[in-house]
Amino acid sequence: MEKNIMYHGSNVVVTNPKILINGHYKDFGYGFNCTNIERQAKRWALTRKGESIVNRYEYKENEGLNICIFKEMSEEWLEFVVDCRRGKEHNYDIVEGPMADDQIWDYVEDYIVGNITKTAFWELVKFKYPTHQIVFCTEEALKTLIYEGSVTL
Repeated sequence: MEKNIMYHGSNVVVTNPKILINGHYKDFGYGFNCTNIERQAKRWALTRKGESIVNRYEYKENEGLNICIFKEMSEEWLEFVVDCRRGKEHNYDIVEGPMADDQIWDYVEDYIVGNITKTAFWELVKFKYPTHQIVFCTEEALKTLIYEGSVTL
């Protein structure tokens, strides 16, 4: 059986992930952010001050957790991201789906304030490269990650 590998880009080695509430709302709320795209984790790591480190974890899925998965950008995904970025809390242990990177987030903000229509938003984002994020939002969710090592870029 193939391992389900997740990556976390950082400026430190993270052997024991924690949920940090830092005042900055993310796409899927507070939590420990990972991706299954190694290249994306490298980009995250390279944007940090200090060292650029990619941490690697095996993800052991747990059917007992409350999990929300967005297979693609959709109306539901957009509304969920908008709510989370505005600070609205949810009750999921894990949320997984596409990431609103800086450019996509600019489009989301334009949509929120009425500078572009929802139709225009979808036209703008459909040509973006694939992104992925999975956010472990609770202590129970963090137990599904097994640290496998790190690489300094």
